Amino acid sequence: MKNVGIKISLFLVYFVFAALLNSVGILVERSQEVYDVTKGDAALLEPFKDLSIAFVSFIIGSLLPKLGYKRGMLISLGLVFLGCIGMYFGNSFWAVKILFAMTGIGFAIVKVAVYALIGYVTDSKDDHRRLMSFIETIFMVGIIFMYVVFPLFFDDENDPDAWLRGYIVMAVIVAIAFFIILFSKFNLDVEQKNTTVGQDIRAMLNLFKSPLIYIFAIFAFFYVMTEQGIMTWLPTFNKETLNINSQLATQMAVILMASFALGRFVTGILVKKVKWIYIAVIGLIGAAVLVLLVLPMANNIPEMEVTTFGNLPLVSFLFPMIGLFLAPLYPLISSTVLSATEKMHHSALAGILTFVSALGGTSGSVIIGNLFDLLGGNKVFYLSLIPMTIILIALFVLNKITGKSS
Repeated sequence: MKNVGIKISLFLVYFVFAALLNSVGILVERSQEVYDVTKGDAALLEPFKDLSIAFVSFIIGSLLPKLGYKRGMLISLGLVFLGCIGMYFGNSFWAVKILFAMTGIGFAIVKVAVYALIGYVTDSKDDHRRLMSFIETIFMVGIIFMYVVFPLFFDDENDPDAWLRGYIVMAVIVAIAFFIILFSKFNLDVEQKNTTVGQDIRAMLNLFKSPLIYIFAIFAFFYVMTEQGIMTWLPTFNKETLNINSQLATQMAVILMASFALGRFVTGILVKKVKWIYIAVIGLIGAAVLVLLVLPMANNIPEMEVTTFGNLPLVSFLFPMIGLFLAPLYPLISSTVLSATEKMHHSALAGILTFVSALGGTSGSVIIGNLFDLLGGNKVFYLSLIPMTIILIALFVLNKITGKSS
């Protein structure tokens, strides 16, 4: 297989950061339970993660080709290793904030590197979309790993700090990933430009002169707002609205991650035969229909706490299936736009994508977190229909633009 070492490195580093980055839903629930913080304060974890991503991605998009993609990924893994160790010994809400800030910094570098490298290790638009979908599938597998394995350490009755041992496990996995990538060969002919940082940033901003790029930015912002708002607050929804106990509430959230993973895996197969716009629109409409049909089931849930799998309400299984419908959108649109852009701009474009995605993610999480109690967990996710409408419009505009340029 061509560039097999690089592809394995991309899969591995994305798995690690998926597990840590998207543990925010777990930490939102843990922070309320263990550190006794309010929902509003817990919602601030998302900005610590996403604003770090936004700030670094804005700069790193133009600098990373000079720093080196491999070196950038190794620096990122080193940061999150320190964050995991700091979380275990720090054991405080501030330690959680620092962990997510370091994870955000590292992920900004990694995402720009991964998205840029995909263009160098694929030979066609279909190959690009397929590899993008499979890498995003690995991302969801990493999240599944976190949501399945991490709750196994919960033991609130006997040892409230037992869950922190999960970070020792993550530190070991990060260390293994570091050494595998360290000894992998990256033989790429990456075009280097003798420009200053200021010139690089201006060149990145100049990309916004293209309608393709700013419509893409609008799509990315509202898509991640939708995805992250649901993903971050699903464990809390399970616990407080559906009255499921902490451990089971977190484990049930894995259905969302599994549905995302399955959706992206299937997308990687379908994209060879079906035009991307059809897959994306059908998926988005399916997600909206699911919200309208399934959320009413969250009304009038019995107050008795659910502690066993057999007593779980049907809505706890059905609502997370929204991931199956949302899954195709991000990798499909990202790949379509990247494929329509020259490879020399991929790093800068990946920086823009990461920047606006981070802003969208933190907006979605903070909005849902602050309105959760006001509207109620059984109603707050209806808000996702607003960005879905904007995304639908953006999809048709992007299809029109890319159709003209192809």
